Amino acid sequence: MSTYTQIYYHIVFSTKARRPALSADRREELLRYIWGIVKNLHCHLYRVNAVDDHVHIFSSLHPTVSLADTIKTIKTSTTTWIKEQGVFRDFECWQEGYGAFTKSYEDKDDVIVYIKNQQEHHKHETFHDELRRLLKEAGIEFDEKYLD
Repeated sequence: MSTYTQIYYHIVFSTKARRPALSADRREELLRYIWGIVKNLHCHLYRVNAVDDHVHIFSSLHPTVSLADTIKTIKTSTTTWIKEQGVFRDFECWQEGYGAFTKSYEDKDDVIVYIKNQQEHHKHETFHDELRRLLKEAGIEFDEKYLD
């Protein structure tokens, strides 16, 4: 018997203190780097995008890797790369923690479009409000003090 899985994750994490450090002029390089990390973990990346202060990733994971290890690898590797390459001079590090929300097969196309349109989306909603909304939609209880 082979292993079959279909678990889609919408992953969100931010820069430390939500600092707007991911400047648009070099952001594509970061997104390509994240794509390479995900590919090297044998996961499937459906969409990745970022704005000034946070990243969205929509991916399925290879059955041999955990969600926590995947995110740790992405954050650690990108931090090293950003600092070695001098990509974002205002970047200090990623904020601790992350949001990860499972999505259904039926949600897949909508999540891809949502992540693709982040720049437009954030003209109307702050990251703080977006994260609060995503947590509520997923039925996750949270303490407001940990959203800052």
